[in-house]
Amino acid sequence: MTPVLIDTQALIWFVQDDPKLSNRALALVDDRSSRRLFSVASVWEMGIKIAIGKLPLKHGTLDDFLRIIKENHVELLPVLTPEAADVARLPMDRHQDPFDRLIAAQCLRYDFTLVSADEQFDAYGVRRIW
Repeated sequence: MTPVLIDTQALIWFVQDDPKLSNRALALVDDRSSRRLFSVASVWEMGIKIAIGKLPLKHGTLDDFLRIIKENHVELLPVLTPEAADVARLPMDRHQDPFDRLIAAQCLRYDFTLVSADEQFDAYGVRRIW
């Protein structure tokens, strides 16, 4: 199976053991035999939302969250110049969120399967599982 990139909300639901995470998504995110990734773009997004009070975490701080994903052997995927530049080629009318656009660019560049409830990724041709 190709590596899976877990979007921000899906990984939050996983860490918080939230029933909003679909059974199919949970199976992928919890499967330690596959390569599971979490984008630095998501960390950035979470940091901003925590700072403005839009994202309370059930398990402490963002550092605590990152420790939990590391303990679950989810790799942190850096943001590199090529995929950052790829964002310019994605049509703006399909998704306005800059973090999601970068996640879509990473999936397309590296042929990752995305674990996400967000159907807007489908417009970019991202292989998405929910």
